[in-house]
Amino acid sequence: MTGETHVVETETVEAVVRQQLSKALGGRRGMAEAAVPTVLFTATWLTGRDLDLAIYVSVGAALVLLAIRLVQRSTVQFVVNALFGIAIGWYFVHRSAASGGSEQDQALAYFLPGILYNGGYAVVLGLTCVVGWPLVGFMVGSITGDPTAWHSDRQVVRLCSRLTWLLVAPCVIRVAVQTPIWLAGTSGSMDPDAAVAILGVLKIVLGWPLQLAALGSMVWLLSRNRTPVATDATPA
Repeated sequence: MTGETHVVETETVEAVVRQQLSKALGGRRGMAEAAVPTVLFTATWLTGRDLDLAIYVSVGAALVLLAIRLVQRSTVQFVVNALFGIAIGWYFVHRSAASGGSEQDQALAYFLPGILYNGGYAVVLGLTCVVGWPLVGFMVGSITGDPTAWHSDRQVVRLCSRLTWLLVAPCVIRVAVQTPIWLAGTSGSMDPDAAVAILGVLKIVLGWPLQLAALGSMVWLLSRNRTPVATDATPA
C-alpha cells in the first residue's frame, strides 16, 4: 500500500493551538500559581513597606503551592517558574542593596527583571513573525509530528502569525506602561514609594488579566476558522 496524505477529521489547527496554549500556560491553575506570589509580594510591600517580609511571603506561598503539587504528583513546572522569577527579582534586589541603594531603590529593582523579560519576549516573538516562522506554528508541528510541515501552508502560517502577534501584545503593553514609571522612580522625578506602589498594582493588573484578554482574543480568532491538520501516513 502506497503512502497517502490523510486529514485528521477530528483535529483542526485551531483546536491544536488551543490545546497547546492551555498546556503552555498550565490552564487556570497554572496562571493562578504564577500570579499568587506576585500578588502577595505587592500586597505585603504596599501594606508594610518591609521588602524582606514581602520576599519571604512570596517565596513561602510558592513553596506551599509546590508542596501541594508534589503531594498530588502533578507537574511542578508553573510553580518552579514562579520561584525562578522570584529568585531573579531577589538577585536584582541584592545587587541594588550591595551598591548602597535605599529600600525603595531595592523594591524598584525587584520589578526590573519583569520589564526586561517582557521586552525580550516581545522582540523574540515578533522576530519569528517577521522572518515568517511564527512561534505558534511550532505548536502545530508538535502535534502533526513534523515541526516544519505547517510552513508550507500559507493559510496556517498567516493564522499562526496573527496568534503570535496576540501573544506579543501584552508584553509590549507592559513594557510601554511600566518602563516610564520605573525610570521616573529610579531617577527621582517621581517619589520612589509612589513608583513602587504603582508598579506593584500594574504588575497585577497587567499580569494574568491582560494575558487572559489576549487569550480571549486568540480564542475568538480561532473560533472563526476550521483549518484541517494534515499528517502523512506511514506506508504499510
